[in-house]
Parts: sequence; structure tokens; C-alpha cells
Amino acid sequence: YQNRVGSKFGGGGVAGASETNVDRRERLRKLALETIDLAKGSYLAHTQGKKHQTNLARRAARDLKDTQLMIAPAASNVQRKVFLKIGRPGYRVTKVQGMMVQVHLPQIKAGVIPRRRFMSAWEQKREPPNKAYQYLIVAAEPYETIAFRIPAREIEDESDDAGYWNWSHWDPDTKQYSFQFMFRLQY
Repeated sequence: YQNRVGSKFGGGGVAGASETNVDRRERLRKLALETIDLAKGSYLAHTQGKKHQTNLARRAARDLKDTQLMIAPAASNVQRKVFLKIGRPGYRVTKVQGMMVQVHLPQIKAGVIPRRRFMSAWEQKREPPNKAYQYLIVAAEPYETIAFRIPAREIEDESDDAGYWNWSHWDPDTKQYSFQFMFRLQY
């Protein structure tokens, strides 16, 4: 550092970050030239450089974070039911301020009660998600599960309307599952 402008001979002075980097690179280059040929020397100088080392540390941290995100949750011990599906059930849909659905299930298994649920557009995997729709899913063994695409409007809660508008009924004699739901009125 003695050849810097404005420094006294032998004084040394305070070296800035850039001067320290230049000196370190020069020392590494001289060391590399003494031990190996020029091409390998520039590679060695590069890999021992401060910026290269920080980039390696940054990449290692990013890779660790990515692998933690990719770890799949442990498989649950719940066994899936396997049964032969016999096709889609017959159904009839009536639209009012909501929907009334009647599903005819003549070959339903004994003791099985049909189920229904609402599914968001992002839960289903058949179509690209569309925030304008949600899905009504009806399932009963041994039939295929059927789904209806309905507008993504809020649905009246069954507990709020005292059972007048939202209801469901399974008739085991006629093997017909009927239910109705209403969309919440928007004020």
C-alpha cells in the first residue's frame, strides 16, 4: 500500500475495501503462477475470490430452503376404499334462487348414505381454476362421483335458515337423494 498517492514512505495508510480486494487477488494470482500454469491460476483466483465464495454460500442457503419446501408430508395410514364403479347416477336439477337436486341411485350399496359437499375451483383438478365458479360434489358407492359447476356465490348456512330453504333427504325406499340450497342474498 506504500505506492498510493498521498502516502508517506513506509506509512502504509489505511486500505479501503477495493484496495484490499485488489491486493488479495494479486497475491492469489502470484501464488497460482508459482504453483500451476496460467489457465489454472485464473480459475483458482476466481474460486478463491470473495464474491465467488459469497455466491456459493447464497446458493447453498437457497438450495437448503428449496429442499425443505419440497419435502412431501408423510403418507397417512388411511386406506382408500377400492370398489368397482358402475357409472353415473341419474339426476335432475331445478334452479330457483339456489338449486334443488334430485339424484336417483337404484343400485346403491346397502347402508350407504349419499354425501355432498361444495368444492372451490382451486381444489378440483379437472379444469383450470376459475374464480367465478365453485363445484357441488355428490358421491355414493358404487356410482361415479358427479359434480355440478355453480356460480361462486356465498351459500346460505343451514343453521341460519332453520331448515326452510336448505335441506337434504335420503329416501332408502325409492333410493332417491334430494337436497336444496340457496345462495345468500346480496344486499
